[in-house]
Amino acid sequence: MPKMKTRKAAAKRFTPVGNGKFKRKRCNLRHILEKKSQTAKKRAGKTDYVHGADVERVRRMLPYAARH
Repeated sequence: MPKMKTRKAAAKRFTPVGNGKFKRKRCNLRHILEKKSQTAKKRAGKTDYVHGADVERVRRMLPYAARH
């Protein structure tokens, strides 16, 4: 059986974590920051996890990510 291909767009956006989840960056921190509140910007700077409903979809896109 041939090797499966990794979706490079997903590989650049998601990082596997030891507990079987995937890390991702939050949005809304690129431009037009003056009108956004300090708490919104602080929250956007933190990393987040992929939602549970989407984990299987991300796992299919990254076939060689760490599995648990």
